This record gives sequence, C-alpha cells and structure tokens, in this order.
Amino acid sequence: MTIDGRAVAGDAAFGVVNPATGRVAEHAPDASRAQLDAAMEAAARALPAWRADEDARRKALLAVADLLFARSEEIGRIVTLEQGKPLGEGALEVAGAGVWFKYYAELDLPREIVQDDERALVEVVRRPVGVVAAITPWNYPLLLAAWKLAPALLAGNTVVLKPSPYTPLSSLVLGEALRDVLPPGVLNVVTGGDELGAWMTSHPVPRKISFTGSVATGRRVAAAAAPDLKRVTLELGGNDAAILLDDVDPAAVAGRLFGAAFANNGQVCSAIKRVYVPDALYEDVVDALAERARAARVGDGMTEGVEYGPVNNRPQFERVGELVAEALAGGARAAAGGGPLPGPGYFFAPTILADVPDGARVVDEEQFGPALPVVRYRTVEEAVARANGTHFGLSGSVWGADADRAAEIAGRLECGTAWINTHLALAPHQPFGGFKWSGLGVENGPHGLHGFTELQVVHRARR
Repeated sequence: MTIDGRAVAGDAAFGVVNPATGRVAEHAPDASRAQLDAAMEAAARALPAWRADEDARRKALLAVADLLFARSEEIGRIVTLEQGKPLGEGALEVAGAGVWFKYYAELDLPREIVQDDERALVEVVRRPVGVVAAITPWNYPLLLAAWKLAPALLAGNTVVLKPSPYTPLSSLVLGEALRDVLPPGVLNVVTGGDELGAWMTSHPVPRKISFTGSVATGRRVAAAAAPDLKRVTLELGGNDAAILLDDVDPAAVAGRLFGAAFANNGQVCSAIKRVYVPDALYEDVVDALAERARAARVGDGMTEGVEYGPVNNRPQFERVGELVAEALAGGARAAAGGGPLPGPGYFFAPTILADVPDGARVVDEEQFGPALPVVRYRTVEEAVARANGTHFGLSGSVWGADADRAAEIAGRLECGTAWINTHLALAPHQPFGGFKWSGLGVENGPHGLHGFTELQVVHRARR
C-alpha cells in the first residue's frame, strides 16, 4: 500500500481472482485499522502545505497525467488481469484517467464577486473540504478513481483511496507510481474488504466521502457519514432506458445501441439496460441486435481480437445468470445467448432477450452484465412512463430521425443525463449524476469540482 509516501505491507493478504480463469492470480494487502489510522493521519498532516500552493497542485496533476499516458499499456495489463476487459480497453482506461487529470489541472478556480462598491468588496471563494475518503468500484478501477482524485486534489484536498477488493492491483500500482509525483500523504492507497470501507466512512478524520457502488452500500455510507455531518457524493448505478421512436432506422442504430449496452461487457452504470421499441419495428430491432450479439468475440481479455471479456466476479456472474434464467422461465425468449459459456472463468454469452414479460427483474432491476431486454410499446407516453417507472434515474436516451422530437421526449425522462441519438457520451467537462436512487451530487466538470469544496464568503469592508 501507499501510506505517507512509503510502501507499506499489510499484516494480512487476500486473493485477487483473474475472472478469465476463476482462479487467484495475485494477492493484495489487507489493511488493518491501525494502518488506516496511519493513512488518515498522513493525509491530515499533508493537507496544510498541499492546500496552500495551487500552482504546485496544477503541476503535480499534469505530471500524473503524463505518467498515466506513458504507462497506459503497462498498467492496462494489470487492469485486464483483475477486471477482465480486453487489453486495448485496459490501456484506454488508464489513458482516460490521464485525460481527467489533465482536464482538472487546467480548470479554472474562479473567485465570484457578488458585491463591489463603495461599501464593500464581497467575494465567494471555494475552499477544500479537507481529507477525502474515496471508495471506488470494480468496473473501471482507475478511471473512476481519477473522477474522484483529480478534482479532489486540484481543490486542495488530500485523499485516502480504497479500491474494490475485486480490483485492487491497479490502484496499488497507481499509488506506487505517484510516490515520486505527489508529496507524502497527499494520496494514500489502502486495500481491503467491506470492513475497511466501513472503517473509512465512520472514521473521524475525513470530511468528505466520495463513493461509487451499489444502492445498498451507498445507504450504509450515507448513514455512517451522517453522525459526523461528512459531505457525501454517491454514484449508485442506474437502469438506463433507450426509447426508439417510430421513425428510426433499425439497421442504422443497432450497432450503436449494442455498443452502448454491452460496453465493458454491460458493466457500466450508465450503459443501456433496457430498450423500448414500437410494435412496428420490434422484430427488426431484435434481429439486428441479436445478429451483433452472435458475432461478438468473447474470451480472455489478454487474447488478441477479443471484444468482450468475462463478468468481473462470481457473485455478479451468478446474478446475471439468475436474472436471465428467471426471465426465460417466465416466457421471454433468447434471441441470442441466454446463458454461461463453457470452460473456466466467468464468461456469459452476450444475450438479447425478447418478449420479456412485465415485472421481470431483468427489466426492473439493474442487471450490470451482458444481457439486454428489448421491450415492446404502443405509444410514446407508455414508453416514457415505463422508462421512468423505476427507483433509478441515472441516464437515458431517445433515438429518432427527427432530432427535435426526440429531444422533446428526452426532456421528459427522469434522469441525470438524457442523450439524443447517442448514449454513453461521457467527457470530463460534462457533469454526471443521477436522480432518485442513482445517487447524491455529481461528478465531473466544474460541478464535480465544487463537490470537493466548501463555499467561503470573503467580505472586505470599505467604510
């Protein structure tokens, strides 16, 4: 681990499984409570000097970006080993993390003047919250770490980072790589299981918890933060709906729909999780999606030419299988796929489900895997109501030849991002967050930076 700029071994260790084989590939340190205390204390000690020098922070973030660009293939192999995605996507994730650091290194921190007259000069400035506890998921271990680290560090905070126990290795390597880039204590990386996460959220040092993960864990994070009035940002997933209008060309959009549903093997919080299609186009859309699913190349991410790797971990692999089997037993049909692939590892055939009955959990819940239900609708009003009829509200999209009509309908979606004729169009300058159970607060853009700050009014009397 990285604590106070030094390498620290754990008192114990836990196995990290390669999802392509289902076997332990490496071991990671299991942090003790005392080691977490040391990481928090190091972050607190580093805070005054780090927050005092904005120019140094910007230079450091640019150095982090350059390091990630230069080592994207090397660190990307570690991402593939522990997460399962193809090598090219692993390298792209690391480079993408570099893009986020570069964006924030160059983002302005404005001082807002709210009064400037003979009586007073009143400015509103943003100050760092203090020590930040960042807890990241297993689907994009480095990119989603960058979503937290880059704005938190630019704002002048110091950070203790805990990655998912399914994907700790890339974050450990990140901490090691940045020991020569960041001052000691500015970034500390500790690894362990759920118990470590609980210790972090209730720890007295951090003033902010930034968490990405499940709704159930997000509730526990919020509850643990409440007694100390810690600030929280929670990104808790989604059940994104794509609505196809009656003027869409199925052949023209099927490839983009499939790509946005099965990116990272469907393990993306804002991926398309369900598609609503008018009766007249239904079979054409199902056939076009199924054709792409059958042609997808699934295998070990280390193998050249593989497009889709395994599901990351056994619990998620079993959940996807359970949801698909339940839908098929309830009357749905598998237009493509429908179950696990033979052999070792957590491989599941890219699955297109048609004629899914109302109330099927694969439609109502977030499957977070390579299975996509395609649902008929009769009227646009019905499609919008069904898209909104969920506790989630992360993202959604509307597809149609008339972009203005599609945009009007997208405006009715109850979600944080509404795309028109695209999906999964994410960028560092674009705020990302959700309605309802999809979370609290936003990440990315200036708005994401603001989440790592407190407002301070500086009032200078002139008479």
